[in-house]
Amino acid sequence: MAASPIDIRRSTERMHTKIDWLDSWHSFSFANHYDPNNTHHGLLLVHNDDVVAPGSGFGQHPHRDMEIVTWVLDGALEHRDSIGTVDTITPGLAQRMSAGRGIRHSEMNASSTAPVHLLQMWVPPDTSNLEPSYEQQDVSDAYAKGGLFALASGREPDAAITIHQRDATLWIARLDSGDSTELPDAPFVHAFVARGSVELEGAGTLEQGDAARLTAAGARRITAARDGAELTIWESHAEVR
Repeated sequence: MAASPIDIRRSTERMHTKIDWLDSWHSFSFANHYDPNNTHHGLLLVHNDDVVAPGSGFGQHPHRDMEIVTWVLDGALEHRDSIGTVDTITPGLAQRMSAGRGIRHSEMNASSTAPVHLLQMWVPPDTSNLEPSYEQQDVSDAYAKGGLFALASGREPDAAITIHQRDATLWIARLDSGDSTELPDAPFVHAFVARGSVELEGAGTLEQGDAARLTAAGARRITAARDGAELTIWESHAEVR
């Protein structure tokens, strides 16, 4: 029997890291959490949903050959890296770090009083050993308009920021109550509900923290429930091998 084209993953089914300064939910195998049957979907390798306590964060650590996109939902995150970047990421700012041949960075809660809530997502580059780089763009106007827009892509020319992966796009969807949009018609789509709840055509209700993994499922329509919704939607035209 063929596998279903839509695989629903509920919020509480995710792997979970809870320590004194970090509450992190992992959509895929990450760090000490490993499931050989849950390592990626399409090109998406990491989709972490993190809440970092005030005055805390991830100290300096290395990365190599990875495109890392950070989307802050609430609060402020300070980024510092070994190529000289010092920046603060807040809601409405798109950020990408290309690790290339090697980079070290830290990510700290910029506030001493309020937590920061962020999504961090990783895809592999289509070319290895690139020069490390950083990009940040204000997308507040596009976000405020609502609907679907390309936040990061190696294939969409009007995306806010560019990733070095020609087969992947990260879309952001902000939908008011009753609004709907079509998910991309692609071989692999990962739709994650960051806020609110939605109805997904052919699959039913998705609540905050739930995700749908679509495999050649066509352009399914997704509709926001009464309180509206915000989603991250990864479109992949290749798969990690």
